[in-house]
Amino acid sequence: MQHRIIVLGAGYAGAIAAGRLARRLYREDVTVTLVNAEPDFVERVRLHQLATGQDLKERPLDEMFAGTGVEVRLGKVTGVDVDRKTVTVVAATAVDANGTAEELSYDTLVYALGSGWTDHGVPGAAEHAHQIAGRAGALRLRERLARLGAGQPVVVVGGGLTGLEAATEIAEARPDLDVALVARGGLGDWLSPKGRAHLRKVCRDLGITTYENAAVTGVTADHVTTGDGSAIPAAVTVWTTGFAVHAIAGATALETGADGRIVVDASMRSLSHPDVYAVGDAAMATGPGGGPLRMSCASGTPMAWQAAGAIVARLTGGKLPDVPLRYFNQCVSLGRKEGLIQYVTADDRAVRGALTGRFAAFYKELVCKGAAWGVANPFFGMPGRRRHVVARPRTDAAVSAADPAGATAGVSA
Repeated sequence: MQHRIIVLGAGYAGAIAAGRLARRLYREDVTVTLVNAEPDFVERVRLHQLATGQDLKERPLDEMFAGTGVEVRLGKVTGVDVDRKTVTVVAATAVDANGTAEELSYDTLVYALGSGWTDHGVPGAAEHAHQIAGRAGALRLRERLARLGAGQPVVVVGGGLTGLEAATEIAEARPDLDVALVARGGLGDWLSPKGRAHLRKVCRDLGITTYENAAVTGVTADHVTTGDGSAIPAAVTVWTTGFAVHAIAGATALETGADGRIVVDASMRSLSHPDVYAVGDAAMATGPGGGPLRMSCASGTPMAWQAAGAIVARLTGGKLPDVPLRYFNQCVSLGRKEGLIQYVTADDRAVRGALTGRFAAFYKELVCKGAAWGVANPFFGMPGRRRHVVARPRTDAAVSAADPAGATAGVSA
């Protein structure tokens, strides 16, 4: 009987994991099913570009995985039963004739449903603010921005990477708008002095008004309110204050952290259910220094490498990957002509070194293209030799001591 592997979510982490598993295992031994609600791979790191009117390259999943052995199943995941080892999926078009969803059974599950936006309970944010955590939200913002006349105010709430990229992209694409950025802390306060200075210069050059150390406490149709009672005019409010994971994991028996992420070991395996692996934003993996990895593509991609390598090793008796996950830099686009590459320590703390200007923008563009290319070409650069699933998978102790062939791991960029 074939070993059934189901991957939930075809973002960066899920799509990479599915492709690597299909590349390393024989089709007669396993089935790899990739479940996703949308028919295309979405470049989430480019959604601020989509929102400002730029068109992104279409990447249909069925074309990406044609001939790989990965079965793409379009549908929305509505439930996971980790005790019965089943996943409930509602078809992307409609439920079946009886009005019920389909139930899929698995032997190994890779949970990669990712994250979405959160309003953090701020009054009016859900009703009046736009978000760019998903393609649908970015397209709604795109339509709204296109209707704005010259001089209209746009307020981006959130001073993290997403907020910086959104504010600068909007200001560059629409110099006729009055763009403001509201940050809870100081502008780029986690960056090096060189990084902060460059960020401030770019914001000044683009005419972005910055409000620092200001917490937004309310959103209406025409303004946002900060903690000191100030009202900042906003014909459009863009909310980028962080991400929240999908609620499905928290409704299962899986061990999760306070923020709902699945707690995993160094191989991305669930601490509570060893037949479940979690990657990307859905996983609480420990990085250097003992802290959790941040939700990002830079974390999700090496997590997918690690999980796929561990699954292959455990099924085939190979050696478990043993490469610590770490960071090297933070890549920030500041419009199409400017960028910032902040070098960091292994645990993501800024060091003095940073690249700025057009070269940094080019560097970030290469990173984005490379990430998408890696998803679309999951077989490239992988060892050519597939491995058979053993009749009785070895224990972790035996796997760790076995022949290292088949182990695949990586580190984050």
